[in-house]
Amino acid sequence: MTGRRAAAGAADTIDVLVVDDDFMVARVHRAFVERVAPFRVVGVAHTGEQAALAVDELSPDLVLLDLYLPDVFGLDLVPRLRTAGHDCDVMVVSAARDADAVRGAARQGVVDYLLKPFGFDDLRARLERYAAQRDRLLTAVVHSQADIDRVLARSAVPAPDIGPLPKGMSPETARLVERTLRTADGSLSATECATLAGISRVSARRYLEHFHTIGTADVSLRYGAAGRPERRYRFRERGAGLGPGGEARA
Repeated sequence: MTGRRAAAGAADTIDVLVVDDDFMVARVHRAFVERVAPFRVVGVAHTGEQAALAVDELSPDLVLLDLYLPDVFGLDLVPRLRTAGHDCDVMVVSAARDADAVRGAARQGVVDYLLKPFGFDDLRARLERYAAQRDRLLTAVVHSQADIDRVLARSAVPAPDIGPLPKGMSPETARLVERTLRTADGSLSATECATLAGISRVSARRYLEHFHTIGTADVSLRYGAAGRPERRYRFRERGAGLGPGGEARA
């Protein structure tokens, strides 16, 4: 996830090109994307040829790519973009459920693959995860293998079974918050977790408290000079936790 905005840093807008052969679906996807900061849609294309020309003209950071286009299979567009020198990221949004399409997407280096039909929360969670990973790559300082592992950890950790969630919670956002907590160096406050995951502090706090309730996260209090103590969360490894008196147990 290099992108033409790498030098400008994480606070920049992330420009998106929406590619879908269905005009109404493209309109819905555009509306979804524009509800998620810091993303903005800079163009819409309905064929592979239109998409290639739009990337040339607009240089988007991310292409939201349907696979069933009238003139080309969507994944065949990716090597064309690379040959032309474009380093935009690609997120597949498609009804294609066959393993060959998924394997092909992985070989092409797509950043995510979202099955149609999907709702706003499903896409939002993936955009938020992409933005957080992109920020980490753009701001990474690498001195050791541990630094590399931390940068790449999010894509390496498999999606956990998070179980049932309270009403209004998204499985994708829950996995995003859990991965953020799992790969953190030490404990995180809700604010720190929100910054790393690319979501609001209120959302991060809600998911963190849920994980504490179900035993996925431990909570400690950090007392400052004044005000209420800060709640800090740490991912709880399987089989570990605190005994009744607060002592560690295996």
